[in-house]
Amino acid sequence: MNKPLSIADIKMQLQAIVSLDDPRWPAIKADPRKGVQTAVKSWERNYEKELALKERQFQMMAFENELKAKGRIAIAGIDEVGRGPLAGPVVAAAVILPTELPFLPVNDSKQLSAKKREELFDQIMAIADVGIGLVPPETIDAVNIYEATKLAMMQAIANLKQEPDSLLIDAMKLPLPVEQQSIIKGDAKSVSIAAASIVAKVYRDRLMSEYALQYPHYGFEKNAGYGTPVHLSGLEMHGITPIHRKTFDPIKSMLRGQ
Repeated sequence: MNKPLSIADIKMQLQAIVSLDDPRWPAIKADPRKGVQTAVKSWERNYEKELALKERQFQMMAFENELKAKGRIAIAGIDEVGRGPLAGPVVAAAVILPTELPFLPVNDSKQLSAKKREELFDQIMAIADVGIGLVPPETIDAVNIYEATKLAMMQAIANLKQEPDSLLIDAMKLPLPVEQQSIIKGDAKSVSIAAASIVAKVYRDRLMSEYALQYPHYGFEKNAGYGTPVHLSGLEMHGITPIHRKTFDPIKSMLRGQ
């Protein structure tokens, strides 16, 4: 009679099982040992969560699939980050995902943990055509944040390796001669826009962490330039830096009072 596998060995097997069709699954599920049953329940929870994420990805490909059915090939999702902060640039990303898309549990970047965003950033950069656009504070002050956002998006599109034949944009229309759809809350509805949202967010957060080394009194590594108490305290005690937006309050009021 064969000696049963240890609980540790079964846990190792469960890590390699990816579907209920695996021939090892029935025996593991039937094992009455408490340690095995705990591991089985944990595997089932993770399996159900992954199925839900895959179903969500399928739903988020509706816009892309509709365009592919019309013969579009290079579909770029576009999103920006950094419209609201008091400091730093506005950053946009344009992402053309591959036709055969692997499992990519993307979502609106604000709904993901920093660790998950970093993981997905690396995955997206490895498989997609990605363009980044960056508009600095002085341009934001010169043209206003709405126009600066459009400039960043167009720059991101120009920095793609291939020319897109269709654009999916989060709540924006661009003055470009390319077929485009403006989708409200697109980062939660389109897989391409969600990917762009993640790329733009991680890229800008990394940039603001670098600025934090140069300007250490404002908490840029944590607040990304938004007006948190630490940031506002830094402004009061140390003044305005070259990366602050001079047309945004309270900086605008501080300059007026000088």
